[in-house]
Amino acid sequence: MRAFFFLILIMLALQACDESRIYERNIDLPDKIWLSDSTLNFKFEVDSNVQAVNLYYNVRNSLSYPFQNLYIKYTLQDTLGTIFNQELVNQNLFDIKTGKPFGSGIGDVFDHQFELLRDFKFEKHGKYQVSIQHYMRPDTLREIISVGIRLEHSTLE
Repeated sequence: MRAFFFLILIMLALQACDESRIYERNIDLPDKIWLSDSTLNFKFEVDSNVQAVNLYYNVRNSLSYPFQNLYIKYTLQDTLGTIFNQELVNQNLFDIKTGKPFGSGIGDVFDHQFELLRDFKFEKHGKYQVSIQHYMRPDTLREIISVGIRLEHSTLE
């Protein structure tokens, strides 16, 4: 048990040193189930000195996830509802031929980070929201443990 807490402390310390990160949040899904009508919302504020950013979405799934890919629809908007970007995205979580999981993993849990926007420039500072919804055929998507977003400084800055 001590080793587990020590590992958690190391992970937190490493995350604290991440200077490129502007915002990152992951939402754990109860019972590893993501319902199609369950939109995950991530609210953040962009400072006036932020020039260009990269936006990623994070997925944590188990090896028991029943598909090789994941379709999501994301929307980036401001607090007034102005949509800056909206897209349906498909990413493979497993190799099509071998079934080997992509991402980094321990045991039967694998983490993925996929780029949504590169070198995106906010026109003004303020509050924004990214909404993510799954677009797979079944309404109930099993074995998705958590979903999140990461906003970081672009290398253009």
